[in-house]
Order: sequence, then C-alpha cells, then structure tokens
Amino acid sequence: MPLYQAIILALVQAVTEFLPVSSTAHLTLFPWFFGWQDPGLAFDVALHAGTLVAVLLYFFKDWLTLILCGVGIKYPANATSEAVTQHRKLFWYMVVGTIPGGILGALFEHKIEENFRTPVVISLSMIFVGLIMWYADAQSRRTRPLEQSNIGDALTIGSAQALALCPGVSRSGITITAGLFRGFTREAATRFSFLLSTPLIAGAVLSHLPKLLKLHKAGGMDLPLSTLLISILVSGVGGYIVIAFFLRYLQTHTLKLFVVYRVLFGIIILVWWFLQRGMQ
Repeated sequence: MPLYQAIILALVQAVTEFLPVSSTAHLTLFPWFFGWQDPGLAFDVALHAGTLVAVLLYFFKDWLTLILCGVGIKYPANATSEAVTQHRKLFWYMVVGTIPGGILGALFEHKIEENFRTPVVISLSMIFVGLIMWYADAQSRRTRPLEQSNIGDALTIGSAQALALCPGVSRSGITITAGLFRGFTREAATRFSFLLSTPLIAGAVLSHLPKLLKLHKAGGMDLPLSTLLISILVSGVGGYIVIAFFLRYLQTHTLKLFVVYRVLFGIIILVWWFLQRGMQ
C-alpha cells in the first residue's frame, strides 16, 4: 500500500471512529470504491491503536479519577465524598457496560466479519441506524447529566454497543442513540459513549497484537514499519481533534447533519452496488 493511501485511511479512521457514521463501513468501502488493495490485519490494528491513544489521552484525567475512585482511593484529594461515590459508581457502570460487547465480540466477531462485511448490509445499517438516531434526537428529553447515570444506563448502552459489531451500525452512533433514549443530554450521551468504547477498543488492539508480532517475526508483514507508525500517528492526532470537536459541537447542535449523511451515504452505497452488479 502506498503511503498516501495509508494516510488517507488513517484520517478516515480518525474521523469516523468517533463521529456516529461507522468507521468499519468507511474503511471497508473506501478500498472498494477506489479499487485499492486490502491493507490487512496489521494496518487495521495500527489504526485502532492510534484512536485508542487518542481516546486515552483525551479522557486521561477522567479514567484516572474513575479507576482510583473505583478501587476505593479518594482522588483528587480535595474531592467531596459525594463526588468520589459518583466516580466509583460510574467506574463500575463502565465495567458492567463493557460486558455485553466483550461477550458478543468474543463469540461472533469472526463470523460477522466473514459474512456481514458486504455493501448491502453496510448500506442498510447506515440508513436504519441513522433514522433511529434521528428519532432519538428528536424525542429524547435530553435533561440528564452524566452524573445521574445508573446501572440501567450501563446495561442499555452496553448492550447497544454490542450491536456495533455489525458493519455500518457505528459504535458511537448506536451508543449515543441509546443514551438519548435514556434521557441523557447529547454531550452526556457522547461522553458516556466514548468512555465506554475505551475498554473494547483496547481489548481489540491487545487481542490482535500477538498475531501481529508473530507475523512480524516471521517476516510476513505486508506493510513497512514506518507506514504503520505514521498511520498510528495520523489516526491518533486526528482522533483527538475529532473528539474535542464533536463534544463541543454537540453543546449547540443536533445530530441532524450525521443523520442526513448516514442516509445519503447508505443510498449511494446501494446505488453503486447495483451499478457494479449490472456491469458484471
């Protein structure tokens, strides 16, 4: 893969991992649209490693507070007992919310990758989830801050996150939608979504690292190490910028732009697929 293709796909990953438009759909379809070669497992791991670094850096203080309070350590030192209790609960809500996606990912990830990464499935998922997102954004009370989250929120949003295994659904899209249905504000739903995504992104990267290291040792790496490192850097920097932008954007805007994009993109995929079939 040429370096310019790697940089373009890294930027695509950075933007679509955190915006509610499905990174899997875009990374699957970009090479398909332009006739590029499949970059392979190593490149996929590199891109996810970059976005993992982005979300860890952006929410570093949040995760530090949640983890320390979650294991019974008062942090920061001047925090009130109420704040520590809230942080401890939120930490365990994140643990509970990660379980559905972790179980379904372990059981069905490979089957889904083999059977569902098709233009038709992706296009229908893009359109369907986009319409649900529109309904949730329009009908939700949007009054609850993140501090009012509970175990029901964790189970609901965590179960929704598991659906993101299907290409085109979008992890951020489906979890933000679930958060809106639970009455969260747009910013709170998005923050919950990003925090909840961190363990699963980390798990995905770590689960593929042994294969990647084994491949590298055997000399079977398709991409130069320099290309992988540049891809991680571009994906990480871009992802950090997108997180900051999106959280600020939702303070004053609706999700309408992303709903319209999902529906139009889904229609374009279907039309392109039909045209391709007609030319065969």
